[in-house]
Amino acid sequence: MFVDFTLKITPELIIDAQGNEKKSLVGHLGTHFDVMNKEFPLEYLRLPSVIFNVHNKQEIQFNDIDFSQIKEGMFVGFATGFIENVGYGNKEYFTQHPQLSNELIEKLIAKRVAIIGIDCAGIRRGKEHTPIDQYCADHNVFVIENLCNLQTFLHSKDHMTCYINTYPVHYSDMTGLPCRVVAEV
Repeated sequence: MFVDFTLKITPELIIDAQGNEKKSLVGHLGTHFDVMNKEFPLEYLRLPSVIFNVHNKQEIQFNDIDFSQIKEGMFVGFATGFIENVGYGNKEYFTQHPQLSNELIEKLIAKRVAIIGIDCAGIRRGKEHTPIDQYCADHNVFVIENLCNLQTFLHSKDHMTCYINTYPVHYSDMTGLPCRVVAEV
């Protein structure tokens, strides 16, 4: 069975997003990678993954998840429920979303995960957003933002494992790459 975690883009979503976030252009609209100055490795197309249920957490801490589930080279997802609760593209979505603590980000990088995915506008907010994306990219960790359907997929479980397939558009010299993200369950 396949489950699509990609946000469906509509003309209305484009108008909302571009009215509330200056970077919501082609590369940063909807579900996308923040690739910064890196090339997406083809080895990352299909990865073992773990997705954590972190619903109702504003700052996701290291002790909020079962870190023993994380292995090197994984896709690690965070289901906050924010995209379903607030909706994509409005000002609140871009400015008030949950975020990962700096400690958690450091531990994910040290574990050498391949991808961090989240169902909101980023793993850090405001002025910290771009620098932390670059920091992750400098350590060969890609960040995928604006995933959807993670919460419904998890139901009431703390986490679940599966394979995640990620297919970025083959753009060059852009900081964002739209992508399709599909789980194999």
